[in-house]
Amino acid sequence: MAAILYRVGRWAFRRRRLVGGVWLGALVLALVAAAVAPEAQDEDLSMPGTESQKAFDLLDERFPESNAQGAEARLVFQAQDGQRVTAGEPRAAVEEALGSLEGGDQVASIDDPFAAGAVSEDGTIAYATVTYTADAVDLGEPAKSALQNAADQAREAGLTVEIGGSALDAEVSPGGTTELVGVAVAAVVLVLALGSLAAAGLSLLTAFLGVAIAFGLVSALAAPLGLTSTVAILALMLGLAVGIDYALFITSRFREERARGSEPEEAAGLAVGTAGSAVVFAGATVFIALAGLGVVGIPELTRMGLGGAGAVALAVLVALTLVPALFGFFGRRVSPAGARRRAWRRRPSPAGEAARRGGGRPHVAPAAAGRPGLGARWARFVLRRPVAVLVVAGLGLGAVALPALSLELGLPGDESKPVETTQRRAYDLLSEGFGPGFNGPLTVVVDVPEAADAPATTDLVAETVGGMDQVASVGDPVLSDAGDTAVLTVVPRTAPNSGETKELVHAIRGAVSDVEADTGATVLVTGTTAMNIDISEAMSDALLPYLAVVIGLAVLLLAVVFRSVLVPVKAALGFLLSVGAAFGVVVAVFQWGWAADLIGIEQTGPVMSLMPILIVGIVFGLAMDYEVFLLARMREAHVRGASPAEAIVNGFRHSGRVVAAAAIIMVSVFTGFIGMNNPTIQTMGVGLASAVAFDAFVVRMAIAPAVLALLGDRAWWLPRILGRVLPQVDIEGEALSRRVPASAPAPDAAVPHLPAGRR
Repeated sequence: MAAILYRVGRWAFRRRRLVGGVWLGALVLALVAAAVAPEAQDEDLSMPGTESQKAFDLLDERFPESNAQGAEARLVFQAQDGQRVTAGEPRAAVEEALGSLEGGDQVASIDDPFAAGAVSEDGTIAYATVTYTADAVDLGEPAKSALQNAADQAREAGLTVEIGGSALDAEVSPGGTTELVGVAVAAVVLVLALGSLAAAGLSLLTAFLGVAIAFGLVSALAAPLGLTSTVAILALMLGLAVGIDYALFITSRFREERARGSEPEEAAGLAVGTAGSAVVFAGATVFIALAGLGVVGIPELTRMGLGGAGAVALAVLVALTLVPALFGFFGRRVSPAGARRRAWRRRPSPAGEAARRGGGRPHVAPAAAGRPGLGARWARFVLRRPVAVLVVAGLGLGAVALPALSLELGLPGDESKPVETTQRRAYDLLSEGFGPGFNGPLTVVVDVPEAADAPATTDLVAETVGGMDQVASVGDPVLSDAGDTAVLTVVPRTAPNSGETKELVHAIRGAVSDVEADTGATVLVTGTTAMNIDISEAMSDALLPYLAVVIGLAVLLLAVVFRSVLVPVKAALGFLLSVGAAFGVVVAVFQWGWAADLIGIEQTGPVMSLMPILIVGIVFGLAMDYEVFLLARMREAHVRGASPAEAIVNGFRHSGRVVAAAAIIMVSVFTGFIGMNNPTIQTMGVGLASAVAFDAFVVRMAIAPAVLALLGDRAWWLPRILGRVLPQVDIEGEALSRRVPASAPAPDAAVPHLPAGRR
């Protein structure tokens, strides 16, 4: 692979105008496709195979006239202190406000709160439900303005009015100030890491181009594939993070090769052949882990995984082709100062010309070692105290991971929105007037074989469910046109995301099983609350199997790359530590409320049910990035005869600074999304930023060298039978170093501190 990528890098350098034109054309096509594509509609979260989803499908079949996806607004009215909303003037104000909505644009129906009994027992709070013919994303501004005007009209009459429901829900904007701050931090880190404004700008430029193409494609395919705004934001987040990192790795290697005397075209080929090989492997692991999210069975999670995987694949292609092409345009400015002073167009040596004709690489005398950098000094510190470093780092991550034992999964609703929003205030008023369970009603669907049996069977179900302690009320049944299906609305006494409501859903399903056995009917429990419970449980059940698959994949891939048994096991255990610590941070912030005010979280509760498995899939690939880039240089030195300690120092000398910079960039990008006013994106930002920080700085830079120091040569042991079975994968550029022409001096295997092909 290294030899192929070497030729790709040199070809892109020579054909830089063609490569640049192709990518520029791809960008224009993606943006045009996004501009002319129809607007997508956000779909409700679904979980095929669950009881709640089966009930929703049955309702769509038996009640085709109802629009389950239609937008809904709930106007909540509260009278002033000492007054009742049913009294003269307050009641007239409510009726007048609702009357202003009659016959309005996209309005399907308006419930009269006084006729429907939608008034609290003390008479101070009432609500009216307004349903629309259009989905929330298609609801026009005239309809929303009319809703706001009706609320303002009642407020002028002295009432407190808030609006709940989906009618005012808005798409999440994919850009904002905090994301720009994250990118700004990434730019500063790039300049410090590369020591060149031009090199930093090149990395940012290529990352932005890849992200723009990915975002354009997601927008263009949103309508036909049902891609939501969350998919677009995830693609933006991952594309920026890995795009900058991959360009950084290849640019850093290019500058290193130029500093050692390689011609610009040769340096571009070597950078893509060595660092590019690691980029391909790292990108492939992220792609596989994200695409593998489809096995969980949740369409939205599958779409998020595929959207993120596509963005990562684009980032890899950009890094392998556009980055070396830009070296051809700006290589002089990207090169280090010493290389710039050499003649840009000097004639190559006979050995270099022979290597160029043969596809190999010339031998260039290495530069002087100079004073050890921070990476080498840190590695020597760990080598002197491996046990202490291992114990401190391991116990520290274990302590941070402890809150993860209290992880509770759920889906955020209006209760998770900031208190200044009208949706959150409407939620609180309804809880005050009608009980905490009113905001999360359950829907019980009764399907009978014969329409004549429906009344008796429905009454039996209502009696069974109504007699349960945690049930506040059971509404009157609604029959389908055929009379064979009835729907009951059940209001729990507890809040939607509480453990008691979860137990109630299971209790109802258990209690109605006897009715099903006696009558032959099918009784299903559904509704948004039940669906959230089913999805959360499915996520909990799928997390451990998915984690096992990811760990197994990590061990297999690393065994192939490093031809070792203990190195992959060490990497997998370190991955578990970093993910566990990230889960601990997420629980502490979003469940327990620690430092929640700093990021604008005003209401704690269960963690978004999709987050743990999504974080596992993303962090797996990102963790392998750092593992590969650090250990590739260590194994390279080990193969050439270096001692275990020298190999570890070699890895940190050449890759420690770049990996640290890449991790800081990725953390900055992920942290930039925490400021978005969306619980899903905020949870994702906190989880990914903390996971990357723990994995890069604690696991890969502290625990990994400590374990390798304790293992010594045993770290690279591989049974003979595995050595014959496992394929040979070259990501260190060994194939390039073996192709040095005979006229060139032979590499010196006794010098372990130099990169591949420079011994």
